[in-house]
Amino acid sequence: MNPMPTVATIEKPSPARAGMLTSIRRSLGQELGLLLVVLLIGTVLGIHGWNEAAPGRPNTFLNADNLIDGIATPMSYYAIMAVGLTLVIITGGIDISVGSVMALSALGTAAVLQRLPADAPAIQVLPLAVCVPLGIGLLCGLINGGLIVGLSLHPFIVTLGTMSIFRGLANVLPAEKTLPAAGKRLPQAFTTDFMRIEVGGLQPMPLVIMLVCIVAGAFYLRMLVAGRETYAIGGNEEAARFSGLRVGWIKLRTYALAGLCAGIAGMVSVGRFGTASTSTGTGYELTVIAAAVVGGASLLGGRGTALGALLGTLVIALIENGIIILRLAQEYRLVIIGLAIIVAVSLDRLGSHLRARRASAKH
Repeated sequence: MNPMPTVATIEKPSPARAGMLTSIRRSLGQELGLLLVVLLIGTVLGIHGWNEAAPGRPNTFLNADNLIDGIATPMSYYAIMAVGLTLVIITGGIDISVGSVMALSALGTAAVLQRLPADAPAIQVLPLAVCVPLGIGLLCGLINGGLIVGLSLHPFIVTLGTMSIFRGLANVLPAEKTLPAAGKRLPQAFTTDFMRIEVGGLQPMPLVIMLVCIVAGAFYLRMLVAGRETYAIGGNEEAARFSGLRVGWIKLRTYALAGLCAGIAGMVSVGRFGTASTSTGTGYELTVIAAAVVGGASLLGGRGTALGALLGTLVIALIENGIIILRLAQEYRLVIIGLAIIVAVSLDRLGSHLRARRASAKH
């Protein structure tokens, strides 16, 4: 007769579940820390904005126009791409081609939509406005993933090459440097009536699309088997391979999703501005990498969340907005972003070192 299980036996979690709970607690701790940083920066800028505001005028920082149109809308492109890049970084990879993919997607969309009448109906315009940029982004991501997996090349080398190739294609494929061409404009059903639709005097659609991407990314990573596979190969690729996971397929899927996110960012950009140029998305890869790393994605692989990507992007956006509010030279932006990457990676390495020491002390 089998002995009755004790309470301790029943309640003791399995090693896998214990590891998952530890990972969740660590992620929540990072996100809480980021939230405190956001509140600290917001408080400093809010006090400055209150002191700077003219009598009878609103706070120059804490007002709806600045918070939505000055911070949330511009950060939407970065946050959407940061979600995709976070997936890549979790696998231990990197993708520095996202800015070029965004530009190619935006230009491709403008090239197709400028052929339609400006008053074309939404049922004709919106499917093209969505499918073209997402298709271009997905194709670019598959090319990145296919080269990395098929040729066993380092992700940095591959995406460095494709960054140049995609940017070059964005420069040579359109006859004009800016689309739509002179005398043409994109259909109103996509620009004014959709991406720039006004609610209470604000244009919230980029913000809404960004939040949908964040929720989808969080659901993918936390609730789907595919998300757990992403963490598994980032934590230990060889162990994941010996466990039967199809590492090549998982990497290909991850880079495809990163390209898809860059395509969505291109769609938002061309819809909001009603135009796209060969310089669209130039330098965005640095900001997106900074947002993902500041948000807790470890360049060593195995760690990162969609919410962390959002909070990391918000920190970068607040710093950029603060430079404007404080009337500092824009050149400080690159300095601050570079410092943010170095500090975030240093803290991540320090945390990994301390965790390794604690683990060795227990044994």
